[in-house]
Amino acid sequence: MSWGTELWDQFDNLEKHTQWGIEFVERYTKFVKERSEIEISYAKQIRNLSKKYQPKKNSKEDEEYKYTSCRAFLSTLNELNDYAGQHEVIAENLTSQIICELTRFVQELKAERKSHFHDGRKAQQHIENCWKQLESSKRRFERDCKEADRAQQYFEKMDADINVTKADVEKRSSLKARQQAQMRHQMAEDSKNEYSACLQKFNQEQNEHYYTLIPHIFQRIQDMEERRIQKVGESMKTFAEVDRQVLPIVGKCLDGMTKAAESIEPKSDSNQVIESYKSGFEPPGDVEFEDYSQPMKRTASDTSLSNSRNEGKPDKPISKSKGKLWPFIKKNKLMSLLTSPHQPPPPPPASPSPSAIPNGPQSPKQHKEPLSHRLNEFMTSKPKMHCFRSLKRGLSLKLGSGPEDFSHLPPEQRRKKLQAKIDEINKDIQKEMDQREALTKMKDVYLKNPQMGDPSSVDPRLAEISQNIEKLRLELQKFDGWLAEVEGRMPVRSDSSKRQSGMFEAQNNAPVNNNCAQDRESPDGSYTEERSSEAQVKEFDDEFDDEEPLPTIGTCKVLYPFEGQNEGTISVAEGEVLHVIEEDKGDGWTRVRRNDDEEGYVPTSYVEVFLENTKDS
Repeated sequence: MSWGTELWDQFDNLEKHTQWGIEFVERYTKFVKERSEIEISYAKQIRNLSKKYQPKKNSKEDEEYKYTSCRAFLSTLNELNDYAGQHEVIAENLTSQIICELTRFVQELKAERKSHFHDGRKAQQHIENCWKQLESSKRRFERDCKEADRAQQYFEKMDADINVTKADVEKRSSLKARQQAQMRHQMAEDSKNEYSACLQKFNQEQNEHYYTLIPHIFQRIQDMEERRIQKVGESMKTFAEVDRQVLPIVGKCLDGMTKAAESIEPKSDSNQVIESYKSGFEPPGDVEFEDYSQPMKRTASDTSLSNSRNEGKPDKPISKSKGKLWPFIKKNKLMSLLTSPHQPPPPPPASPSPSAIPNGPQSPKQHKEPLSHRLNEFMTSKPKMHCFRSLKRGLSLKLGSGPEDFSHLPPEQRRKKLQAKIDEINKDIQKEMDQREALTKMKDVYLKNPQMGDPSSVDPRLAEISQNIEKLRLELQKFDGWLAEVEGRMPVRSDSSKRQSGMFEAQNNAPVNNNCAQDRESPDGSYTEERSSEAQVKEFDDEFDDEEPLPTIGTCKVLYPFEGQNEGTISVAEGEVLHVIEEDKGDGWTRVRRNDDEEGYVPTSYVEVFLENTKDS
């Protein structure tokens, strides 16, 4: 069906319909534009979300990604970032393939529609003008015919009237009337011919207008409208295809997320926890029996206050079980053990007062308790992190700092740190060697082609690289030695049963100078596994710095002046009364407090301790 034949008289309605069609295209374009903006906003929010949860550089979160679950989460974030990129692609394709195309098409549509309806109005105006000309010639022909009839009637009347006088005959002769009638008839005939010609022309113009011009114009408008509808359909199809095009990549992103989730290995993560926090120490051995049924033959207990301080008997063995109990001791008690001075206390002056003689009568400070009571106190007392201040003050270990050989770490962690350092040095050495090789080749090129450069200009850099390699090799040798030392010192798990069975024999043969710390090698505070545990606990709990101070468990009176020159000790004057916050653990040191902020260790033999009687209840 054609608009030209079926809608030949609906020019105004077609004009309204085509205008509505253009407005519909503009409305659909606006819809696609808003969808594109939504996609861009969604992609931006997804990217911001992914970026928010990405690990920060040089942060503690980097250490978390050694676990498979954390790595899976990181992969999910990366896939989510790619997923957001696909929504950006959707927005970009919607803009380029639909919005821009429809905007340009609407402009062309408006111009074409204007041209077609301009031609229609022009043809309609022409046919209206032809009709006006036809009407004018018709009216003129009608008037001339009427004038001719009146002239003919007058002539006939004059010719038939016998009563007309002579004067009238002279004035109105029949000859004159006849001429007038003939002239009117001629004018009527001319008007008739003109009307006939105009009528013929109008019919031709009208026929051409309604069967040629208007159908042609309306056909072009119809073609334009069909193209508009087709363009809308193509845009809607493209609207769906834009989403379908990214579905494979979106599917890959989702598959990547699924694969990341399936890569999570609980066993691997649990083993990684072992690798991260394994200290390398053996579990504690059995606690030795302290026989209190024989008061005169009591064995020395490392949990008593004075621990039979006999500096005159250096060969007397003491128990080492306390050093092995530390994995089960609360943090503040453990750190108190760790932060005590790593050397034996000085002997008292030559002439001590009777109350200060170590082997004299028992005083309140020599009150002994079973080790089980001490362990129970450790396990039930309220944890206090005040000891961390003592740790920082006594050992000057700041967060993240430590000896170059990582001796502040437990053996297993120290081995890993040393191995990582060795790998890093090897990479640096390889990098320097690659640079040296490149410079050597450059020097050879300069030697063969002097015009390209001076060979001697490379020598300073080669010498510098050689020095760097030598320094790195020396440093590598140093760390290799430390690693060999750690690997030789670390206990073998298969021998744990033998080591535990013979633990007390080894303890009974240990000299007093070891000060009950199982693995201390020297009194000057060199590497010990106990000190490594200190740094380990500090590393785990470095954020607990503002806990309550340790409670006062008694008082003490200073018998001799003492100058606290070592780390963790405090200077006291004779006769001074101090608060006791931690009794002697068998190493010859007592922890005291002068005021709320000043505290430290003093030799137990330099003070007389009066404990509060709170443990008998």
